[in-house]
Amino acid sequence: MLMEADLPDDIEVLRALVLEQARELDALKVFKAETERLKAIIDALQRHRFGRRSEQLDPDQFELALEEVETALAEAEHARDKASRAPAERSRKTNRGSLPAHLERIEQVVDLDDKACPCCGGALHKIGEDVAERLDVVPTTFRVLVTRRPRYGCRSCESAVVQAPAPARIVEGGIPTEALIAQVLVAKYADHLPLYRQAQIYARQGIQLDRSTLADWVGRAAWYLRPLRDHILERLRRSQRLFADETTAPVLDPGRGRTKTGQLWAYARDDRPWGGDDPPMVAYVYAADRKGERAETHLGDFAGTLQVDGYGGYAALAKRRQQVQLAFCWAHVRRKFYELADNSPVATEVLRRIAMLYAIEDEVRGTSAEQRRFVRDERSRIIIDDLHQYLDARNRQVSAKAKLGEAIRYALTRWEGLSRFLDDGRIDLDSNTVERSIRPLALNRKNALFAGSDEGGDNWAVIATLIENCKISGINPHDWLTETLGKLANGHHANAVGKLMPWTAVA
Repeated sequence: MLMEADLPDDIEVLRALVLEQARELDALKVFKAETERLKAIIDALQRHRFGRRSEQLDPDQFELALEEVETALAEAEHARDKASRAPAERSRKTNRGSLPAHLERIEQVVDLDDKACPCCGGALHKIGEDVAERLDVVPTTFRVLVTRRPRYGCRSCESAVVQAPAPARIVEGGIPTEALIAQVLVAKYADHLPLYRQAQIYARQGIQLDRSTLADWVGRAAWYLRPLRDHILERLRRSQRLFADETTAPVLDPGRGRTKTGQLWAYARDDRPWGGDDPPMVAYVYAADRKGERAETHLGDFAGTLQVDGYGGYAALAKRRQQVQLAFCWAHVRRKFYELADNSPVATEVLRRIAMLYAIEDEVRGTSAEQRRFVRDERSRIIIDDLHQYLDARNRQVSAKAKLGEAIRYALTRWEGLSRFLDDGRIDLDSNTVERSIRPLALNRKNALFAGSDEGGDNWAVIATLIENCKISGINPHDWLTETLGKLANGHHANAVGKLMPWTAVA
């Protein structure tokens, strides 16, 4: 800030100074307006993301939009601060002092060259210091593990040559360690980086690996890991309650020169909302089509409650097998009315009543199954009964061809399954548990575009199953895969794969 003593006496110099200050003020006004606009966009996105609404933006689309706006906001604020020649009005959010303790600390000392007092020339002594921590990164570093196996001979008989056996490997005679294979798997199936992009990343550090070579590693790893996926699926079959869903998996069809539509089926269990003891888990299974009998094959002798969306194949399964009961998903019902809420008071009223159900669920989440059943019987049942009467009355007034009529019939024809949660505190209100497990598959599909074959689709299901279970269990998939692949390469017994499950690391 200029003080009166700093002002020049020359009129022309003073005029130039005033003009410069005016230009800076104009620039500040522009930057301030842009900053306010970007803040408003961020506030709107955050309200949409975290506000109490019936439906939300796709989380990944939201994050992408928000990060671009926040990047632009940071640029505008920085430009404003530079133009004003003053410190920012508020400090940016920092992570100082909270960096993980396990990270390596590389210290650097920024010291004075001359330790003589600037006032009297006397010797300076240390009275304290300022310490700042910044997060640094070393790009992926490759190294070569050299294995030497000395050979020994006998000087007496000169006929015996002794040597330690070579360590077992996933890729016999190949160059990758199990840690590198794990890195390729995690990058492809957890971080959604196709193999050709990984090959490009490695090439930047002088490591020339063909995409086909990486694919060979993935295939070999999938062969070792398939029994673990099958073990998870078998454990799920023995559960009393499961979630099920499916999503498309485009697969290359070489004979026709285009892709065909396969399916990835997901089966999940999560008893944490009612305090169950069994670990949460999910299994993916690839199938070449969406025929209803696929689910029957995957589930084997499963007997219990299957919570699903409105796909007719599940209803056919329940008709053929009386030991399977269907619980339907209120989120899917809500979604159909949400699409009509802007122009339909009936849809708005239905959404209001469904929101009351979810508010009750928020209160009982984490309590015992019996407590959940009791509260639902006391408070949710009357909402369900009134909503059924309301929908039944509106169904007689609305055209069968109208979208609102379709939404009403979707709910009414599934009412028994939608009401099943009232009598069993172990059943959830929706199937969001399995839908969350489907989302990584959709992200991988978006980046990889298609699988190369039906076998590739099955490998996708196997490896994605294990990585997703690592995420559910809260453990690092790279560390788990590295250790597990090493054990499998060394002949871990097939009957003991239960000891390798991801949740055993946190049990």
